[in-house]
Amino acid sequence: MTYAEKGRCDMERKKIVIVDDDRDQQAGLRVRLTASGYDVACAGDAIQAIAVVRKEKPDLILLDIGLPGGDGHTVLARLQSLGSMASIPVIVLSAMEPAAHVDRMKSAGAVAYFQKPADNARLLAEIRKALGETAPQG
Repeated sequence: MTYAEKGRCDMERKKIVIVDDDRDQQAGLRVRLTASGYDVACAGDAIQAIAVVRKEKPDLILLDIGLPGGDGHTVLARLQSLGSMASIPVIVLSAMEPAAHVDRMKSAGAVAYFQKPADNARLLAEIRKALGETAPQG
């Protein structure tokens, strides 16, 4: 166990829900986020997203736009309409052209927008910022 991991044993681990229909993307993000000390749950479509968020009560959501069963815009609007879930920070992570979506997603409540493939260090820094965490000391 590393020093950073040992320090996390005393803290409650933050939970992140990944909403993405690409299983490879889910797996890659899960590995990186777990290695960074987060608990991770996944949803593969818009309908499953709401159910998983309700069940898991995450601290943050990573949301793709292009989803089966409704797009990321629909998921974000639904989350914003469900009182207790409206305060969960949402970071959009999408392969879609940002110019067509970033303003709409941010005005709907997203805290950040990344185009895939996202730079891992920048994404992790934005996740930490959204969760009110400081970067690990090394």
